[in-house]
Amino acid sequence: MTTLHDWATVAPQKPALIQAESGHVITYGELDARAIRAAQWLVSRGLEAGDCIAVLVENHPGLIEIASAARRVGLYYTAVNTHLSPAEAAYVLKDCGAKLLIASPAMLPLVEAVRAADAHALDLPVFVLAGASNLPPGFEAYEAAISAFAPDATLPARPVGRDMLYSSGTTGHPKGIRRPLTPYEDRDKPELEIIAWRRAFGFDENTVYLSTAPFYHAAPLRYIMRTLDVGGTCVAMAKYDAEGALAAVERYRVTHSQWVPTMFVRLLGLPDEARRRYDLSSMKVAIHAAAPCPVHVKQAMLDWWGDILYEYYAGSEGAGTTSIGPLEWRKYPGSVGRASAGVIHIVDNAGNELPPNEVGMIYFSGVATFSYHNAPEKTRSAYNDKGWATYGDLGYVNEEGYLFLSDRRADLILSGGVNVYPQEIESVLMQHPSVADVAVIGVPDPELGEVPKAVIELRDGKAATPDLAQDIVDYCQGRLGRLKLPRTVVFDERLPRTPTGKLLRRELKDRHREQPHSGHAVRTGRA
Repeated sequence: MTTLHDWATVAPQKPALIQAESGHVITYGELDARAIRAAQWLVSRGLEAGDCIAVLVENHPGLIEIASAARRVGLYYTAVNTHLSPAEAAYVLKDCGAKLLIASPAMLPLVEAVRAADAHALDLPVFVLAGASNLPPGFEAYEAAISAFAPDATLPARPVGRDMLYSSGTTGHPKGIRRPLTPYEDRDKPELEIIAWRRAFGFDENTVYLSTAPFYHAAPLRYIMRTLDVGGTCVAMAKYDAEGALAAVERYRVTHSQWVPTMFVRLLGLPDEARRRYDLSSMKVAIHAAAPCPVHVKQAMLDWWGDILYEYYAGSEGAGTTSIGPLEWRKYPGSVGRASAGVIHIVDNAGNELPPNEVGMIYFSGVATFSYHNAPEKTRSAYNDKGWATYGDLGYVNEEGYLFLSDRRADLILSGGVNVYPQEIESVLMQHPSVADVAVIGVPDPELGEVPKAVIELRDGKAATPDLAQDIVDYCQGRLGRLKLPRTVVFDERLPRTPTGKLLRRELKDRHREQPHSGHAVRTGRA
């Protein structure tokens, strides 16, 4: 398997990364030289294979440079969500066991807030990428740190490093997804999912890939790294803008791109004049995932862009993958495709494998294992007694092996392609002095797909008012990320629970999803 270093050797002047808005180019030669310097620096600090570093940056090329360095010297790298609250970010930094943190100048206010929120973070060395004029006490310059090392040194023979990213957890804390490192002697053997990825979407050295989403998400980060492995060029947007994305396709002659359904909704909402303004003829493959795409939305995109839409179903865990092309989807609308990595199994509650067209839990076999960091019970719950792994979703396969999702994880809310777990929100809401009981459900939203709605049982003597609803949400500000804030609050006299205290969430959803925005609409700072 070729690597960034191989391409830097044969084509050092080829663009590796392009910043979409500014047009700034980083060549393969430049990126490789900086990654080698950074890798040496990491080794010099005593980091051993299997150690973890953390990176807190916006869509900054520094993350790709650092990830490339970490891969070369057997380190895990955790890209921290830039929209986490200080307490959430502090938890991730502590839980992943980061030996150091690299941050951009733009993220310094969050880093300082993290330090104020958690004593552990005070002892974590912090290095700041170029651009900060005056570093606060206790912060060091990343550029000065790596400049002492040569751009062409020989690196130690270590396993291949990889990402360790965090997804929201049902217990109130994000969970790190940790997969085994590839041994040094197997470094040239591509993983099954990468083989499937190339086969499904045709990435190669001629690819110009548009990244529209935040780098800290699994798919954008991994697709950029894979594109560099095959010698393509990555065009990265600083922040998603519908018309800006169309302009980038035209300007850079983009061949491959990746989207989530929310982005499609915003694209379709552009005026006809804007939609017709840009030449999109270079685009061969437009990939989408992260959330179920409404059939009518995908059909509208196919009508506009033609048969270039490709969909996949997967997860950060890498438990298995399905994919489907446009012609297949036209034949089986609503399907997320057939298995492209692993083997699909649909299983009932008793653990029996089900025949076609019967709904059950979706499992995969035949793919590399994973674990949730510091969460052995959660890891065990992801596997059955046969060793098959699940994302926790329900669905069925038809006679031809095409997978259809019936429901996402029982409690999961997918908002703008981001996983939001109700229990995490509930654990914060329950701390409000007026709240006696609470349940959070996802309700339809035309732009984001779903948004959180809080159903609250008040303590005795508390009156249900719009002001109280707003106060409850204001209480969550700073304790939860923006997408996790309830958009609507409704008060119930009594939440539906069994005699044993189990929340009847389905009953609650049936009651409140029909009128998604009934209750008190609240201000959440939504963009």
